[in-house]
Amino acid sequence: MSNYNQINVLIIEDEEYDVVRIKNTIGPFADRIRIADVVSDGLEALALVKEKPTAYDVVLMDLNLSGGLMGEDLVKEIKVASPWLQIVVITKMTINVTDYDFANRLLKAGAYWYGTKYPGDIEYIYQPTDLILSIINAAERSRIERQWLESNQKLYNNVKSILEEKRIVGESPAIQSLRESIVKYAKSDVSILISGSSGTGKELVAYNIHYNSDRKYENFVAINCGGLPSELIESELFGYEKGSFTGADKKKPGLFEIADNGTVFLDEITELPPSAQVKLLRVIQDGELEKIGRTGKVKVNVRIVAATNKNPEEEVKAKRLREDLYYRLNVIRIHVPDLAQRTEDIPVLIDHFLSKYSASMGVTRPTVLPDAMKVLTDYVWPGNVRELKNVAQRLLFYDNDQISASDVRRALGAPVGDLSLQDDGIDSFFKSNQLPLSQIEKVLRKRYFIFIRRNSSSDAEAARKLGLAPPNYYRMAKELGLK
Repeated sequence: MSNYNQINVLIIEDEEYDVVRIKNTIGPFADRIRIADVVSDGLEALALVKEKPTAYDVVLMDLNLSGGLMGEDLVKEIKVASPWLQIVVITKMTINVTDYDFANRLLKAGAYWYGTKYPGDIEYIYQPTDLILSIINAAERSRIERQWLESNQKLYNNVKSILEEKRIVGESPAIQSLRESIVKYAKSDVSILISGSSGTGKELVAYNIHYNSDRKYENFVAINCGGLPSELIESELFGYEKGSFTGADKKKPGLFEIADNGTVFLDEITELPPSAQVKLLRVIQDGELEKIGRTGKVKVNVRIVAATNKNPEEEVKAKRLREDLYYRLNVIRIHVPDLAQRTEDIPVLIDHFLSKYSASMGVTRPTVLPDAMKVLTDYVWPGNVRELKNVAQRLLFYDNDQISASDVRRALGAPVGDLSLQDDGIDSFFKSNQLPLSQIEKVLRKRYFIFIRRNSSSDAEAARKLGLAPPNYYRMAKELGLK
């Protein structure tokens, strides 16, 4: 309602005597109920509602009107134009009628209440108390439904905005097929396992699955299983009760509780310790989780989407991933292809990221010259789309109107193969990459991280080779744009 204390009424009545009777009935309550407009024609009333959809809280209308639109059809059309608007029908049809089905049809069409005009020899509407109460109750319902619809519209707009922000860019057959699979499988509640190399966009796929599903208005919780210290994984995932151990001074809900009725995305699922895998299996099978310090189980309703950059079948053989858990997760399998397998998407992605980040940085979007685009499409992209995104951002910092091949080579650094142990190889690399020390250190560190990870079976093994704790490895890889 435009004002909580004021109820605005639209009267649709083609008999002047009945308009007077309605006004006489409402008159004593003029401080609460205001007659905003009176019309005698259904089409004119519908035009008013369309023109001013928030001007009225309640419609009082006759069922049989002169003109081309009346009765149940008019009720339906008004509800389409303003879904929260409540309609009270005052009709002669409630007397001497053998077909009482009309009441059901009327309510089904969208009317809130109906009453009778009879007897016709009095100066107010029959049962005036019922009419006034119906108007007040209808106005309250109008207010609640309007708030509900506005709230739903905001949620819908938020989801639409997230999907636009998280959209999967590309026109290759592989990406078109991926988008089709997401829409197809999002509607079900089955577990999904996403496979693909690091940087291909597995988390992006998980976002799209959630926000295309019936759970889209609930929480989406992303968990990197390789980024959590092993001693904290179970308390983070499943939570704990107050006093369950030293330092537990208050109850902590786990991420699965936070995601109740929504979606949990388990990235790097093969890094999950065996004890946590057992508990996860129970959540998937029974919808129950065990909290530290709690004897009873907690019911949760979550959709599981997992991802791995490894071969899950090999992880099962190596006993790092439980076989029963693998089969529970792998109900639907979605594979995200490497960027090198869809090179036709590289120009589209470069255009997307340059446009996106130039707008956010407040700079003019540069033009990519043909020779520069050739360097980009010929590059192998070991870091996949994540690396391409970082290169696009880096190119914008050069502040050139046109991006040349040398700009691209500078942004990429040299491929690992160019960093040979021979002096001329190193000299050649540094001659074409004369960057400040801080930047060249980052280029070399990134290349070395990529080299070690490609020659390791897991992030945990790569961390061990680099002499880093897994959380520090994950943090540094993220800083380098590899996570």
